[in-house]
Amino acid sequence: MKDGTAEDYALLAELEKPFIAATGERVLAELARHGEATLEGYRITRLEHGLQAATRAERDGADLDWIVGALLHDIGDGLAPQNHDRFSAEVIRPFVRWDVAWVVEHHGIFQMLYYGHHYGWDRNARDRFRDHPCFDACATFCERWDQSSFDPDYDSLPLDHFVPMVREVFARKAYDPAVIREGEVTALTA
Repeated sequence: MKDGTAEDYALLAELEKPFIAATGERVLAELARHGEATLEGYRITRLEHGLQAATRAERDGADLDWIVGALLHDIGDGLAPQNHDRFSAEVIRPFVRWDVAWVVEHHGIFQMLYYGHHYGWDRNARDRFRDHPCFDACATFCERWDQSSFDPDYDSLPLDHFVPMVREVFARKAYDPAVIREGEVTALTA
């Protein structure tokens, strides 16, 4: 790499444009793969879990970033089950608001409130973030959209409904300060 010229890197940047532009399609393909098998120990697939969370978000009046964040909050589960929350956040971080990425990144520790004690873990581990500006948003995200989205009888919207939303988000300029708005916390619902 150190021997590359400015012309070499200009060529690479040009050649990478189609690949970068197809990020949303690769994310959608990964999400579709989450529908191939039931989530271990549950009566739904990983895809259905994401669809339920996104449907709940939309029905609550959430905006585009929150809906896509809810849909993709577990996108990293297949490759990184032990840190899927951070993995998932890194997938969406360049394209969504700062607070949405923060919530997705931390939802795993916040979810421990519901089950951590059954494993001998600190169910209140999330309290170390009590003073963080996104604490309430993450607690609400987990309560309303994540922990409740394992219901085999829930009437969730189909993936096709969310495809245009995912494409719109991933078509944004990566790390656009007008989108990211670091430090700004938005309401989960209208």
